[in-house]
Amino acid sequence: MRRSTPAFGVALAVIMGLGMASFGRSAQSQRPRVTGEWVGTWGIFAPPKAGEPQSPSRDSGAGLRLDCKVTERRDGAWQATFEGECGRPYKYTVKMQGRQSGDVVMFQGTADLGEKDGGVYDWIGRANEEEFIGFYTSQKHTGHFRLARRQQISGSTQ
Repeated sequence: MRRSTPAFGVALAVIMGLGMASFGRSAQSQRPRVTGEWVGTWGIFAPPKAGEPQSPSRDSGAGLRLDCKVTERRDGAWQATFEGECGRPYKYTVKMQGRQSGDVVMFQGTADLGEKDGGVYDWIGRANEEEFIGFYTSQKHTGHFRLARRQQISGSTQ
């Protein structure tokens, strides 16, 4: 019995190790795929000053077109490149930390876009397999964006 005890212990450790490894793979496979091409709109929100009534025109909810590509970095963070036009073309790359919460990834990031483009911006957002929603703030601006997966249509992208 004493000779089989170490062998049993080793076998049990191997079986538990394999079980934990397969559990890790299944948890990883459930992680939402947030990398890839996204398209949608962004808008500026201008809340009324104290004493002013809220006006629908103060929120550009219709938004301007926004393209985004999300890639995962080696350090576990994501990188989002936002591209569009607002009187002139722009392209900003933001490194965002993310953490999984259920079937979504919660993001946050900060980037200095330079004085010409409003200075330092903070982004927060939530992404799942189909939707990427976020908000941004800076010293002078507050806004939102809503993106969906870019659709592949007969070899071209939309």
